[in-house]
Amino acid sequence: MTTFWAHHAADLDAVVTGWDTPHVTDGMLDQAPGLKIWIHSAGSVKHLLPDTFWQRGIALASCRDALAVGVAETTLGMMIAGLKRIFPAERLTRSGLWKNDAFASALRVRELFDLQIGIVGASRVGRHLIRLLQVYEVSIVVYDPYLTPSDAQQLGVQSVTLDELMRNCDVISLHAPALPETRHMIGNRELNMMKDDAILINTARGSLIDEPALVAALQTGRISALLDVTDPEPPAVDHPLRALPNCVITPHIAGAISNGCYRMGRSSIDQLLAFARNQTLSGHIDQDSIAILG
Repeated sequence: MTTFWAHHAADLDAVVTGWDTPHVTDGMLDQAPGLKIWIHSAGSVKHLLPDTFWQRGIALASCRDALAVGVAETTLGMMIAGLKRIFPAERLTRSGLWKNDAFASALRVRELFDLQIGIVGASRVGRHLIRLLQVYEVSIVVYDPYLTPSDAQQLGVQSVTLDELMRNCDVISLHAPALPETRHMIGNRELNMMKDDAILINTARGSLIDEPALVAALQTGRISALLDVTDPEPPAVDHPLRALPNCVITPHIAGAISNGCYRMGRSSIDQLLAFARNQTLSGHIDQDSIAILG
């Protein structure tokens, strides 16, 4: 990118960046005095911005709406797989057992019906997941300190405290950003509140969970977890989470990593066209909102 920028920055009106983009410096932006809009074809852009960015009048947007679709759909799949006990049932079947065998019958297989689902973080992902869950006969509660009563009513959810959510939900799904105040927000205290047989899902950021506390909670066999993210990534080869039978780990694949990237490319183009037409950008980011983005 540095070589490209040196040769073309002076002619740029717009720039589209993506994953693995290096930090953009003040000097780089000084070389692009005509830059009017920056689209980040990914989720988090905060780590790329120089200190003086907001003084330059450059419009900023990300494709987090497009990214949220795949993450929310994956999360829904994890909910169904976790409740149906797909992964332990597959292991038992592979070993020669069937559903009527005593060991296999001990699995508590459930469906997305008459359950309470807890969403931690009414982010773009969290909100899309809520929309997907509307077709199921479940109740949805949300913990998010920034969720207004009118937003909760519009989403069709009940706003609760984190303690209430941890105590009462059958499935808990994390969709909060990685911020200093959210680091290890799910620790010993919160995990001990969870109901027996409750399921914890994390497709957001690994830093939200105190992993040693999660290991200890899982070792009791009381709860289960499905994780697409860890802290750090990848976890050590001998990390206990890898060996626990009630923990499923996928290698950070919930977001756009294949054909889902085309959705993000389309979002980039749509937002560039919207900017040219003086229309609102779907992924618009301003100085006030970026503080609560991961």
